Amino acid sequence: MTGLHFDRHRRLRTTSNLRSLVRETKLNAEDLVYPLFVLEEKGIKNEVASMPGVYQVSLDHLLNEVQEITELGIKSIILFGVPKEKDAVGSEAYNDEGIVQQATRLIKEQYPELVVIADTCLCQYTSHGHCGIVENDYVQNDPTLPLLVDTAVSQAKAGADIIAPSNMMDGFVTAIRSGLDEAGFKEIPIMSYAVKYASAFYGPFRDAAHSSPEFGDRKTYQMDPANRLEAMREAESDIEEGADFLIVKPALSYLDIIRDLKDRSTLPVVAYNVSGEYSLIKAAAANGWVNEKEIVLEKITSMKRAGADLIISYFSKDVAKWLKEDGEV
Repeated sequence: MTGLHFDRHRRLRTTSNLRSLVRETKLNAEDLVYPLFVLEEKGIKNEVASMPGVYQVSLDHLLNEVQEITELGIKSIILFGVPKEKDAVGSEAYNDEGIVQQATRLIKEQYPELVVIADTCLCQYTSHGHCGIVENDYVQNDPTLPLLVDTAVSQAKAGADIIAPSNMMDGFVTAIRSGLDEAGFKEIPIMSYAVKYASAFYGPFRDAAHSSPEFGDRKTYQMDPANRLEAMREAESDIEEGADFLIVKPALSYLDIIRDLKDRSTLPVVAYNVSGEYSLIKAAAANGWVNEKEIVLEKITSMKRAGADLIISYFSKDVAKWLKEDGEV
């Protein structure tokens, strides 16, 4: 055919190596953060029923998990504690001998170079399952802040490299930054859950962390999924208050928010690929409805393409294995 003028975009897609050569977004094991659920009991490695392949582990099994993670080239983990005892004020969260504190010390003794991120919240530790002090069935903002500060300082004393407050109380970043500085931890960064939506994708996590609220929901402090501009206001407040990283949670339904934050901020942006996103794919793969490897890699790549610098994911170990198999790490 003569007289037609059009671009030959397919020239760059003709072979696998050529496609790899011009690929704009590439995953690396160093992009990944693996979540760990740690129990106080001994001799336990429980698979979470709603999250196949994810385990609650006791301290005596923890280092085996960490060894596998580091051998895959993953350089960061985030710790969630599952305590034996709970009370109305979540006192085990800021107990210097609490489960996250014990796990942090154990890991840092054996794997000092591994980046340990401590999730800083009260919901796993409170008897009512909410992220703060409750009065008259309402989560109180300001009375909760000192407890979050105590938790952050206790975690930093145990050796945590990064504090990751996930509670969504107003002012939590400035309170924790001030508390860490006063306690001598000026060099410890804060990875803020800056944009955390009241999402339906959290159910399996609450099974794993035993953190379901006893009454009501978390919509008075977590964000409405319909809101975009509010996310920018939340993030801007955290930046002004001293955050060093910004988390968007969940990730997959909020790729637009990740892109917005990346465009508006110079801070590292973290996508949290949450439990419901994980479990949906695991269930579909178990039924043979999707190719698990292909769909996971596509999904994780979309998060990085949207602007995420780091990705917290329960698929982190799988992704790292696949990258090794494909010769990409």
